[in-house]
Formats: sequence, C-alpha cells, structure tokens
Amino acid sequence: MCPTLLSLLSLGFCVSLRIWAAVGEYEKPSLSAWPSPVVPLGQTVTLQCHSNPPFVIFRLFKRHGARLRKLQEQQFNTFTLGPVTREHAGSYTCSGANLSRSVRSNVSDPLPIVVTGVSTKPSISAHPGPLVREGENVTLRCHSSMLLDKFILQKKTSTGHFQRRGETLTGGHAPADFSIGPMTLASAGTYRCYGSFSHSPYVWSTSSDPVDIIITGRSRKPSLSAQGGPVVRSGENVTLVCSSESTFDQFHLLREGEDLGHPLAGGRGPHGELQAEFPLGPGTPAHSGVYRCYGSFTPSPYSWSDSSNPLFLSVTGSTTSTCPSTMDPHTTEETQLPQEHSGTWYIVLGLVIAFTSTSILLAALVCHSCSTPNHVAIMAGEPMEDRTVNGEVNSAAEDVIYAHLDLGTLSERRFTPTPLRPVHPSAEPIIYEEFNINQDHTEP
Repeated sequence: MCPTLLSLLSLGFCVSLRIWAAVGEYEKPSLSAWPSPVVPLGQTVTLQCHSNPPFVIFRLFKRHGARLRKLQEQQFNTFTLGPVTREHAGSYTCSGANLSRSVRSNVSDPLPIVVTGVSTKPSISAHPGPLVREGENVTLRCHSSMLLDKFILQKKTSTGHFQRRGETLTGGHAPADFSIGPMTLASAGTYRCYGSFSHSPYVWSTSSDPVDIIITGRSRKPSLSAQGGPVVRSGENVTLVCSSESTFDQFHLLREGEDLGHPLAGGRGPHGELQAEFPLGPGTPAHSGVYRCYGSFTPSPYSWSDSSNPLFLSVTGSTTSTCPSTMDPHTTEETQLPQEHSGTWYIVLGLVIAFTSTSILLAALVCHSCSTPNHVAIMAGEPMEDRTVNGEVNSAAEDVIYAHLDLGTLSERRFTPTPLRPVHPSAEPIIYEEFNINQDHTEP
C-alpha cells in the first residue's frame, strides 16, 4: 500500500512540474543575500535561492559580461561566499530544477554583490547642517582624497540595514552632492556614502562615517542652565541641566552645533519638571562655548523639539594661585630654582645690586653739581673776582671744583677721592686752565 502511494505521489509531482513547465505557470526564483549584499572585505555572505515550485536542485551563476558562469550546484538553496575578496564582487543569479533535471526554471533577476573596504573611506557632511526644519532642504556631500569618480549614498532602514538612495558620477577630486528635501520625517535618518570607480562598479571603498539628519521644531523648546552659573573657574565641576514641561523621555546636548554624545533619559526635577543633567567634568578653557539642548521621544529618534535658548558657558581663571610663595615650605620642586643654578643667580643678583647702587651715587653727584649756582656760573664763564676773598677761593667754589674733578677721575681711578685743599694760582695751574678760573690772574 505504501509503495503504491509513494509512486502515485511522485508521478503526480512529475506531472505537475511538466504541466507548469509546459504552460509556464511557475515563477522564476529570486535570490537574496544575508546579512546584506554589501559585504566588507574578508567577511562572508549567504545567498539564498527562493522558488515557488518545490525544486530540489539549485544552481548559482555569476555573470561575466554577457555570459553566465555556473559556480555551484547542490540540493540546498543556500550558498556561502567568503571570506570575500574583490574577485567575489559581481552580479549573481540562480535557477532551480527537479531531481532528474528534466524541468528547469529560468534564472532569477540579478543580485549585485558589492565588496567594500578596498580603498580608504570618503567623508560625508551635511549642508547647511544636520539639523533641519520640516520642509527645508539639506545637501549631503561626499568627498574623497582619492581619484574616485563614483559615489553611492545609502540610508539606514528600520531593520538596521542600509539601502542605496542615490548614485552619481564625478570627475577627479570633485565631490558628489546629494540633495534631500523638502524634508519630511520619512527622509530623516542616518546616511553614509561609499566611493568607487566607474570601471569597477561592484568594488567600493570603506564606508564613510554616518551622519544623522534630524528634523527639529516639532515640539516646544526646553530650557538649558548651568549649575552654579554660566561663568565657572577652571577646575570646578561643570554640569548643564536641560529641563522641560513637555513629557520628553530623551534630551540631547549640543555645543556649537556638534552633538556631545548619547542622549540622556529625563527625570523629575525639584519642581516636578522633566530634566536631564549633563556632567562635563572639571572645567577647562576648552569647555567654553555656546550650548543648546533639545528634547525628543524614543519612538521618533530623528524628530527633535525646538532648540533651547543658547547658553554661553565661560571657563576662566583658576581655583588656586599659580604664583608660589617663597616662604611656603611646601612649594613644589617645579616652582623652585634648581640647586645647580642657585650660585649663578646669587652672583647675578649681587652685580645688579652693585650696578644699581653705583648708578644712584653717580646720579646724586650729577644732580648736586648741576644744582649748585657756582657750578652754573663757572660753566657760563662768569668772572671769578667776586668769588675770591683775600686771595683764596670761596669754600663753595672749592666744593664745586672738587666735585667736578672727582667726576672726571671716577672712571680712571676707581672712585679714589682727591683730598680737599685750598686752591692757589701757582698750585693748580691745570685746574685754572680747564675751568677758566684764573683768566685775569697773574703770578706775583
């Protein structure tokens, strides 16, 4: 009974396949790749051939120009490629057949398998910025330092995979611009780009860093404040608080338009408002800048509120004095003079003191000589008759002559003083000639 039943089933199956093949009612299979048809260099990918009729033989082909080259044939509909190299890149198809191969399907639609990581990654940037209001346009620019002439833009889907959203050819070092907009919630998301050469369409560069395009302004703005005030001394802990009366479950902090990391969940503040605290750590001058915060909801990560009012944070000065006291016994070694240089500093300090004292003494002598009326009279050539009393020079004039002589011989005699004595015409003829003191006087 059982063999007869199996025979009838097999006969019916073969007949149905022949009928499907004759009338063309079965569909051609389809080929898919898991986890993705875009495969990084050195990893593996699984290809699966799906067919509506219950085929038991499956073939995998790779296209070379206009020809198809059979790679594998097996009784399973899954094929593993890898670790992939650039030779694995290309267009693949599959087909099905029955056990006797008397019935065969057409080949599936081609599935391109792309191998990435063959060259360095390009850069991606958003213009005018990644935060866009609904209805506005944003341009994503891909650029590479290599001579790539083709760029591919991808967008992350809800399943976490990236799908191609655009492709453009350029020349040389020219960047590729992809315009997105008018912006809607469906067009917001995470984007990245690849670079390639037009003659190798299935060999791509490493992926660029992702960029998030966010729609803002879909709810009321929160408020941003700094604990302790927006002016902080260097070294003090800095904490920024973003709060809102709306029921946001996430808050985002940005500095000069740059996102400062993962969002924080909101909690209840002292007055019942929702808030999130962003600790920035000990303040440094690098923390100075303009900060803003936004609120959002977890189910819509690319839809943010309006921006808070800007907060200008200034970190200046220091919490401790940077000038060490010479009397402090705990002065660090860095603030003390090295011992091997202390003797030199003492010598230099002594020379400075000596030079200063000498300069003060010279200045005092010069001021004294310049302020004496008799010295002024001598330099002006006044007659000396009224300066001589009973054949001797006035004591004031004697002081002036001594002061002038002392100044004239300081540099030659190293401050050796000249003894004071009365000035007579026959005793000091040189002095009389130099200062014109004895112009009308003759020897007895």
